[in-house]
Amino acid sequence: MQIYKVGGAVRDRLLGRPVTDIDWVVVGATTEEMLAKGFRPVGADFPVFLHPKSGEEYALARTERKSGRGYGGFTFHASPEVTLEEDLIRRDLTINAMAEDDQQNLTDPYHGQRDLEARLLRHVSPAFAEDPLRVLRVARFAARYAGLGFTVAPETLALMRQLSESGELEALTAERSWKEIARALMEDQPQMFIQVLRECGALKVLMPEVDALFGVPQPEAHHPEIDTGVHTLSVLEQAAQHKQPLTVRWACLLHDLGKGLTPEEEWPRHIAHEQKGLKLIKAVNERFKAPKDCQELALLVGEYHTHGHRALELKPSTLLELLQSFDVYRRPQRFEEFIAACEMDARGRKGLEQRSYPQADYLRGAATTARSVAVQPLLEKGFKGPELGEAIKRERLKALKAYKEKA
Repeated sequence: MQIYKVGGAVRDRLLGRPVTDIDWVVVGATTEEMLAKGFRPVGADFPVFLHPKSGEEYALARTERKSGRGYGGFTFHASPEVTLEEDLIRRDLTINAMAEDDQQNLTDPYHGQRDLEARLLRHVSPAFAEDPLRVLRVARFAARYAGLGFTVAPETLALMRQLSESGELEALTAERSWKEIARALMEDQPQMFIQVLRECGALKVLMPEVDALFGVPQPEAHHPEIDTGVHTLSVLEQAAQHKQPLTVRWACLLHDLGKGLTPEEEWPRHIAHEQKGLKLIKAVNERFKAPKDCQELALLVGEYHTHGHRALELKPSTLLELLQSFDVYRRPQRFEEFIAACEMDARGRKGLEQRSYPQADYLRGAATTARSVAVQPLLEKGFKGPELGEAIKRERLKALKAYKEKA
């Protein structure tokens, strides 16, 4: 029995990056031997075990064969005869197909170290094209390592294009796709994830609503970058630079989908794109079964982001309606995330990345003003039921009028 550290832990150590998760592969062992040593089985499809003390995952060396469509369409074979090289060849990228023993002696049959030095994301074998999930994974690695100068090897991009055109991407489950998307959006350069998916034709298959934004012009006065797709990438880039949470990044990706529906004869203006985009945002949300908080914020940002930009001009009554829409009294964090998404949208424009955004503090102040209206005096005056609701609304409106005059 020989045990090797494999995959990401080896890759990140060689890159000088922090190693978080460690995967181990066991060569020359049987399930019975693992159980005898106290390992606990967890793999339903193939033999994976948890270490009795560390709890880390140890997998028996295995080979795989394509047997159906999609990410799950594989038959696995694990036995003591499977070699380390056979186990490594089934992995996606050469930089993920390296192993090391307890003395840090490197096993690198597919030249992963060379590709690390060349800053290339390259597939290990033609079997790469059998697993559609790898399109998303490679795009995610591009987002993670773009800052180090990594690019996708042309021959790998060609295989990804082949997969995108094959219909295999449609076989991916919503849950598995979302897991990759969510992880990719939280990488250092999430805009590269979208860019790589677009380059290989996968964006058109997975998110045609986002793909449709590229080539759609906007007024140059507000958008020096002009192209709506380019703007979307810039907004995502800003969200990452400002360490925004997943909810905000997802909303940033989807906020302008309505502009993809504008007839060409109306370009570069996009009248009512906020309302038009809601059905598209809803469709993308449902396609990937995004978490509820991501879905809700994306729809609210899509509908109201131009209100955010025009906050200083809004009438007190419109401002109150905006605050009510977000339920700022019970959900203050959601409104804070809306403000963040609006600011990222304002900064995601060529040459305007450092612009100030006074709307943010103005909106925060408005929310605080509305929340500070006391209910008790109204109860003491005998208001109740719907009348109480109307009285609270009147007092909040009065407070917002005073706030706007002072601002």
